[in-house]
Amino acid sequence: MRLFNTQTGLVEPLTAVDNRVGIYVCGVTPYDTTHIGHAFTFLTFDVLVRYLRRQGLDVTYVQNVTDIDDDILRKAKELDMGWLELGQRETARLLADLRDLNAVDFDHYTKATEHVPQMVELIEALIANGHAYESNGSVYFSVDSDPDFGKLSHIPRAEMLPIANERGNTPNDPNKRDPLDFILWQAAAPGEPTWESPWGPGRPGWHIECSAMSTAYLGNTIDIHGGGGDLVFPHHECEIAQTEKATGVEPFVRYWMHIAMVEYQGEKMSKSLGNLVLARDLLQEYSADAIRLYLHDHHYRTAWEFMDDEMPDYEALADDLREAAEFPGYGIGDELDVTLQRERFINAMEDDLDLPGAIAALKEIAQVILEAPEEDGVRDAQRTLRDLADVLGLTLGA
Repeated sequence: MRLFNTQTGLVEPLTAVDNRVGIYVCGVTPYDTTHIGHAFTFLTFDVLVRYLRRQGLDVTYVQNVTDIDDDILRKAKELDMGWLELGQRETARLLADLRDLNAVDFDHYTKATEHVPQMVELIEALIANGHAYESNGSVYFSVDSDPDFGKLSHIPRAEMLPIANERGNTPNDPNKRDPLDFILWQAAAPGEPTWESPWGPGRPGWHIECSAMSTAYLGNTIDIHGGGGDLVFPHHECEIAQTEKATGVEPFVRYWMHIAMVEYQGEKMSKSLGNLVLARDLLQEYSADAIRLYLHDHHYRTAWEFMDDEMPDYEALADDLREAAEFPGYGIGDELDVTLQRERFINAMEDDLDLPGAIAALKEIAQVILEAPEEDGVRDAQRTLRDLADVLGLTLGA
């Protein structure tokens, strides 16, 4: 299999060490879940995990939930509810939505609030190594201490600060030595939850959370790390810097995999814009198979716009595939040969997870079955159809 590696900008052969693959996917900050942009990201990795396991690889699949963060504290205040209560409610909704969309279970679903000791340990290592500094109870990563900072996003240093500022950076923090330095530990603020640390009470920064959780379950080098494309910078860039400088191990990640953004009504689908299409609302009207077919009929690296009026077409496609899988073929003649279509499916999967190509192969198999002469047998073709459909997380009515 070949996958596009964000860091190198190349489609590279995926190699496994000792037949094992560790996958870490950045999850949600739990409020306003689960929109179709979330589903596009998480179901793409769901298919990747399914396929790699079908290939005989031992996959450990980890996803996190950022249950303490500036955004969740702000949203909880807006809703006049506890931050912990909000996080628990939205996390439960996300997991229920993923189950309803027939996603496989995670091997580890990790909460940031349950890994603070690991975060403190990493921060202590960074201070000891000269890559972080404490100031008035807060701790920051010194970007100047890392000459390789930027090796994932390849954004020129002069262009980093405006982008970071749009995505949570606080350049005017008087405790910083450099406006681009990012926070590892945030000193206690009135009304906010806190944990004890060597620098006094406070809470972890966003980036250090994922470094602690990923290494806790997958070790200092992770095979595949991914998430939405908007996480490349600064989140994943900061993860690389702090993890490699804390552990002394390179690379932190062998393959970086990022999923393109989904637009709606002409803009990126996002919580801040409020233009969300929620999975649970779509599930009231359409089957999980139809939703997955619509999502997977877009390549994961290509941004696209969700169109309400396209969903019925994918429900019709789901019906066609289900009809083919259930077609009562009683022919006693030769069994239909769909070897060529199966090869097309596999080739598409191997080619940077070309799910639109894989769906096209499924459609061909269904068409062959439904157009088969009465005397031909279709049972083998139906088994192939169901088997390949399962790789895409489709149930075909089962």
